[in-house]
Amino acid sequence: MRKCKICKVKFTPVHSSVQMCCSINCAIQLSKQIEKKKWTKQKKVLKEKIKTKSDYVKELQPIFNQIAREVDKGSLCLMCGKTPKKENGCHYHSVGANPTLRWNLFNIWLGCEKCNSWLGGNINGYDNQIIKHYGRDKWEYIKFDLVRVYPNLHLSIPELKEIKIIAKKILKEVKAMPILTHKERWELRIELNKRLGIYK
Repeated sequence: MRKCKICKVKFTPVHSSVQMCCSINCAIQLSKQIEKKKWTKQKKVLKEKIKTKSDYVKELQPIFNQIAREVDKGSLCLMCGKTPKKENGCHYHSVGANPTLRWNLFNIWLGCEKCNSWLGGNINGYDNQIIKHYGRDKWEYIKFDLVRVYPNLHLSIPELKEIKIIAKKILKEVKAMPILTHKERWELRIELNKRLGIYK
């Protein structure tokens, strides 16, 4: 006796020892399911082939933003100092002038939706909160040195793919971490930037 792949009824194979369905109707349904799965796999491969560098960047950015949010979990918004109703991964510097600053974790901190979207980044609040929690020297590094010393990296598609693999692994790790102190968050950012291979 064999169990039909579609309706799960037990039956005795008649046409072949490898018969998987109890009837023609079930066999047709199974055939459609198999074709659908094949097409889903083919579509995934085709989509991957036609993806542009911009597509890979768009896929990678939310992962980095989430890493920053997880590193900062349990903290207040680093722009207004309040508990975020909706958490964002907020960039201190715009990525327009140096697009690869989008990947540097010293440029991404946990903030609230209001400051990040409605208040245009609330840069004055950002400055005050960074100085308050991390000190003036760290603020100067983020405010001035980050833009000056961080290279404009022209990452290729293979490099973006590799970074995505590493970033996903890191995200899983930081999700499992306890709430950190501000000092620990700073030190962790140093370590993660190096692991991601884009902090040169």
